Amino acid sequence: MTTPEQAPGRASLPGEGPGTVPDAGLERWRLVLGSAAERHTGPLGPGNAGRDAALDWLYGRDPDLARRGVRRSGTAPREGGDGPSAVTAIDWLDDIHRLFPKETIERLERDAVEKYGIQEIVTDPAVLERVEPSQTLLRAVLRTKHLMNPQVLGLARRIVESVVKQLLAALRPEIRRAFHGTHSRRPSRVPLARDFDFRQTVRANLAHYQPAERRLLIERAHFHSRTRPQVTRWQLILLVDQSGSMAGSVIHSAVTAACLWGLPGLTTHLVAFDTQVVDLTSDVTDPVELLMRVQLGGGTNIARAVEYGAGLVENPRRTIVALITDFYEGGDPYRLVRAVRGLVEQGSTVLGLAALDEDADPDYDRLTAGKLASAGAHIGAMTPGRLAEFVAERLGR
Repeated sequence: MTTPEQAPGRASLPGEGPGTVPDAGLERWRLVLGSAAERHTGPLGPGNAGRDAALDWLYGRDPDLARRGVRRSGTAPREGGDGPSAVTAIDWLDDIHRLFPKETIERLERDAVEKYGIQEIVTDPAVLERVEPSQTLLRAVLRTKHLMNPQVLGLARRIVESVVKQLLAALRPEIRRAFHGTHSRRPSRVPLARDFDFRQTVRANLAHYQPAERRLLIERAHFHSRTRPQVTRWQLILLVDQSGSMAGSVIHSAVTAACLWGLPGLTTHLVAFDTQVVDLTSDVTDPVELLMRVQLGGGTNIARAVEYGAGLVENPRRTIVALITDFYEGGDPYRLVRAVRGLVEQGSTVLGLAALDEDADPDYDRLTAGKLASAGAHIGAMTPGRLAEFVAERLGR
């Protein structure tokens, strides 16, 4: 039987002999599997050894490794204990920005903040100056900004501004498109270039085709008509739970409200709540300032927020109340159901959204959500674009 060492064409293991080139595939497996796989893959080359050290600095603190008897990689032996690492968060950030592509950097920073709670990434001024702005870090800033001194808060604001700018650029065209009408099958007599019906024009003028010149003479051009929503005044009342688990929805609610602000026929309100209710409508045009006012965490009284929203309703049959929450009610659940039922019975549309973000991946109290559905609310999760489409459909009725 031929052994792996005798197999023809087998790539040499890294470090098998002087001058050998490390096998990229084996090195990749070594990075994935850790130091325990080194006897099968061979040692890492200098470049990947740095990547392995950066990965080990973060994922080596996973308590499950000790339970499974997995030893951390590295050349120097480590003693047990909880002493601080010689590598600081800022050293680690410098390393990963040098060693990994952007997508990997964002994943590593997200795990550092969300999985391992390395808060100095968003509270250390030196770190904030180097960190790559992302939604993960924005959520971390919103959770910890009450602990920041003015200098750190100013640096953290850079993250808020950068991420909000990215979200506005991505969401504004999608949201506005929902309100700008779509082409209709009906023809139009208004000759607008953007509504030119190429297929119908060609079909109607085929009799004027000149084979010798391979040219089609257009005797009459055809155009689409364009449908638009009615401009009857509607209200959209966004009630946003600012408990810690809803950070992503808070961010997207603020940006969505800014995108919807000023659209014809729509009045937008934005209200944040925990055990108290804060009307943020006056700050909707400045989502950065709005998010800097939000304070994540604390208890939750959803019923109080719904009752406040009910007080804003002017024309019930022209009102959409979007309750964005995980439905874990810290107040009176019966009071919440009564408040939602009251809105539905007077003719308002009530949306209960367990998530409003790009993933629309909710985690919520299904029992409470089921009770609100029985009271007439529409329960689900949406992306901001889908919420805009839903609102536009109502305005078009």
